[in-house]
Amino acid sequence: MSAVSEGKIAFGPSMQVERFSMPNGLRILVQRDTSAPVVCLQSWVRVGSRFEKEGKTGICHLFEHLMFGETETMPHGAFDRALEEAGAETNAGTYLDWTYYTQSLPKEALELSLRLEAERLTRLVLREPQVASEREVVANERRLRVDDDIDGTANELLYKTAFEKHGYGIPTIGWMQDIEGFTPEDCVAFYKTYYAPNNVTLVVSGDVEIPQLLELVDRHYGSLPSSVIPPEEQRPEPPQKGERRVVIQKPTATHKLAIGYKAPALADPDHAALSVLAEILFGGRGSRIHRALIQKAEVASDIRGYVGTFKDPSLFDIWLGARGEHTGEDLLRLFDEQVAKVIADGVTEAELDKAKARLELSALQPLETVSGRAETLGLYDTVLGNPAAVFDKLAEERRVTQADVLRVARKYLDREARTIIAVEPDGSADEEDEAGEDEGEGE
Repeated sequence: MSAVSEGKIAFGPSMQVERFSMPNGLRILVQRDTSAPVVCLQSWVRVGSRFEKEGKTGICHLFEHLMFGETETMPHGAFDRALEEAGAETNAGTYLDWTYYTQSLPKEALELSLRLEAERLTRLVLREPQVASEREVVANERRLRVDDDIDGTANELLYKTAFEKHGYGIPTIGWMQDIEGFTPEDCVAFYKTYYAPNNVTLVVSGDVEIPQLLELVDRHYGSLPSSVIPPEEQRPEPPQKGERRVVIQKPTATHKLAIGYKAPALADPDHAALSVLAEILFGGRGSRIHRALIQKAEVASDIRGYVGTFKDPSLFDIWLGARGEHTGEDLLRLFDEQVAKVIADGVTEAELDKAKARLELSALQPLETVSGRAETLGLYDTVLGNPAAVFDKLAEERRVTQADVLRVARKYLDREARTIIAVEPDGSADEEDEAGEDEGEGE
């Protein structure tokens, strides 16, 4: 057996994670849980849209689709069919910092799962028919989720406008002209560079015997060659000096605003305090923005606020949807009033306690399942280099004080460093169905 132990680390008060590495660079994280005969296997590939270059955007997401296709030993569709017949469920995701593939399966299907994962990691078929088919699938996805979707269009424009240099300005799905232009040669070059064991972490959570697992990993992954991973081109975003505002007209009956304040990276000590502030402002029906804009003034029907959990500084990403005839300026005026109150007076101890409790619940709930634990391990390992960092982040959030919230509000909620995308009705829509949004975020 060629896997080398890198030790154990605590994963919360009662669990642990064992770490291993292979000579070819493959990393393995195992969180053993024998309470049910199920396993979640995830492959985290350390490449996301932030790594992409002009003219080749969207290739990470394209590969999310290609990886379910034909390999040297399996025809198209055989991967999914084999796993479904074994009782497994499969999925995948791509974002700014990472790409991952997940399988939830009965413990008896683990060897099948590992064999198929290793197969598609290095033996994918990338000829013109395969690439052309998935190109069209992704192009249609872009039309549906971005070009013909108001929220998708505004969100894409928000990040493009806010990030002039950094790769976070690149849409994960890619620009349409790039999607349509990908060749098999582009795909082979990308695949041989980033889809290699030394750029992958296997995360396994569930009912496994670790010696048996490592033997299977060695059998199916041990002979796979590593690749030379090029250093990422560093494109730091310069400080934003002045508000950026873009107005677009769309077939909608109501005004909408996408707002982005520059926010710290996940590893930054300020991230915890800003996350608490975001929860106070947007977390549920008792939040300040919900009470002020939806319940009291009745100018909004939809509100959201999220602090990015990314490797580099990103955005405090906000969405406000107007109600009835109210305008984006109505939304912005009342929103700015609430921000000004926080900056002037801070928040209450009761608000602080409630926000911390909600954040703790949202972090701990996913850990009830093997798939949720695997995803949490993979995310924090990929972004922070520490698979158990979710508990570090919880500890940081518990330590946040009223003074911390006031400090980050004054530091990050700066009008001169924000970006606004204002969506206005173009007159073509007389009525818009916003069912399910009228009450904003729920409890």
